[in-house]
Amino acid sequence: MNDTNEAPAAEAANSRARAAPWADAAPTALLVLADGTVIEGQGAGATGIAVGEVCFNTAMTGYQEILTDPSYAGQIITFTFPHIGNVGTNSEDMETASLAAAAGVRGCVLRAPITPPSNWRARQDFGDWLKARGIIVITGVDTRALTALIREKGMPNAVIAHAPDGKFDLAALKREAAAWPGMVGLDLAKDVTSGQSYTWDETEWAWGEGYGRQEHPRFHVVAIDYGLKRNILRELATAGCRLTIVPATASAEEILERKPDGVFLSNGPGDPAATGVYAVPEIRKLVDSGVPLFGICLGHQMLGLALGATTSKMHQGHHGANHPVKDFTTGKVEITSMNHGFAVDRASLPASVEETHVSLFDGSNAGLKLKGRPVFSVQYHPEASPGPQDSHYLFTRFVELMRARTDSSAPTE
Repeated sequence: MNDTNEAPAAEAANSRARAAPWADAAPTALLVLADGTVIEGQGAGATGIAVGEVCFNTAMTGYQEILTDPSYAGQIITFTFPHIGNVGTNSEDMETASLAAAAGVRGCVLRAPITPPSNWRARQDFGDWLKARGIIVITGVDTRALTALIREKGMPNAVIAHAPDGKFDLAALKREAAAWPGMVGLDLAKDVTSGQSYTWDETEWAWGEGYGRQEHPRFHVVAIDYGLKRNILRELATAGCRLTIVPATASAEEILERKPDGVFLSNGPGDPAATGVYAVPEIRKLVDSGVPLFGICLGHQMLGLALGATTSKMHQGHHGANHPVKDFTTGKVEITSMNHGFAVDRASLPASVEETHVSLFDGSNAGLKLKGRPVFSVQYHPEASPGPQDSHYLFTRFVELMRARTDSSAPTE
């Protein structure tokens, strides 16, 4: 490591990484932080250079779903679990709904070399898959120390670089890392949204059967794609919904013309205030229309903005599959999957909005609803891909709101 500043946690990351047997070879990959810290390792996946924000994810599995989650656009993911690659990859575990969009994630950081696949569902080696998707990887890094650095100083901007010959223009990499403006003010939804509308009828995965098809939907849901995940669509379809997906820039008028029974505000990457410049006015119109609304992640944050709250950047974010959340509406605690670097400010919630969920890790807001209206959202990912299935009930809750509205508007004899 070459460190022009005092960064003891980063220094520890490099020194402990060099104690590993695979760290003796000359480095073929670098992670260059914006403060000038340089972490050396071995490259894998794609070659080249990418810039982004470094976060850490504590999930023990589900790395393919994580790396294809559009919510990670603009980020370099540090996996705290040391052995990544053991289940290989396959075509079923992709989470990117818009296959035409480029991989949003900028790179990933691993402790050990990529593990060879050893799983009956594996169809491709993880390293080959990373290369095909253009994702740069650095291995041989002490990810525990890097995680400690992020917890102490926050998520740093950085450049990740992989050159098989080990030749790097270190000064140029440092300049690029320092010059990247970061996530605040960045609208990334436009980079990962679908370019056109389409329909969806695939339902959740079943052992020995794979994915099913929705044959008898009762409700029509329009989903706004700010960076939509496939398993969210599958859970909605499984709950009885016929789905129409529209781009992030769709107007409220275009959505309501489709006569939906409900509207879903999807997850996505970037700063909610930046995407909200064009999305929040349309969300306000949808709220005023009376149609049931359900939001997740970025959709939750922008719904909060539409209802009068504010959002802010988090110190280290929430990224993992084991985050405890309390549901105030039931008194129950559920274990959830989370991936977000921004949050709705609890203190900014207006009197018309009720906080429904809270993170038990740090007390940050994790859910809200508009009093007296069929409008609610959560910060976390109830679709459980990857992660626990404690929160699948939220899709049923959304369906019940649509059923109540449909039943109340049905003509009486």
